[in-house]
Amino acid sequence: MTSVTPSAEDPAEDFPGGPARPPTARQALLRAARAELHDRPWPRVRMVEVAAAAGFSRQTLYSEFGSKDGLGAALVARELEVLLDRSARAARLAARSASGPATDPVAGCAAAAVSVVRAACRDPLVRAALTGCWDSRLPPPGPEADRAAAGLRDRTAAALVSAGATADGATGPAALRHACEVGLRLALSYVVAPCDGPPEATEEAAGTHVTQVLRALLH
Repeated sequence: MTSVTPSAEDPAEDFPGGPARPPTARQALLRAARAELHDRPWPRVRMVEVAAAAGFSRQTLYSEFGSKDGLGAALVARELEVLLDRSARAARLAARSASGPATDPVAGCAAAAVSVVRAACRDPLVRAALTGCWDSRLPPPGPEADRAAAGLRDRTAAALVSAGATADGATGPAALRHACEVGLRLALSYVVAPCDGPPEATEEAAGTHVTQVLRALLH
């Protein structure tokens, strides 16, 4: 199994130029758990080592998460929130920076799709959450994993609306939500069956395919 990425930023902290804030106990413990998971499979991750690495007592760890399963579910939920935040931001920025006077919902959907495929290709934890195929070396999923695809659709659609892609007709809110659904379902197909070659080849193919399909769908 490819190593789980050693760390990921919390969504609230992932804004360059924003004020630096010290991590809460919960954030520090989740970061430590993520780092431990990078070094060893989840069944071998020990709560006492997570607590020590974060600089807190084991009692604090249990107070925050209740159990090791609770810690694992919180870690999965955190990684999914990071994924949702980054894919939505990619959609919003791409829609606004596309050429032309108006925002481009297709460019936004394609950027979100590439962001999802990139994360899944590089991180087994994200890939498992998106596909439902959980390796015994990963923490068990919580309820958030069952809503990952719907969350991606809704967060991406909301990002496009916030970017101004709310024109009447084919690019209205209902059509945008449907386009996000189609685009992200296509992206997930590349997660399940990646292209031959490096991850970048899969990302490029996913972005191209989503763009082609959504251009036909929305125009």
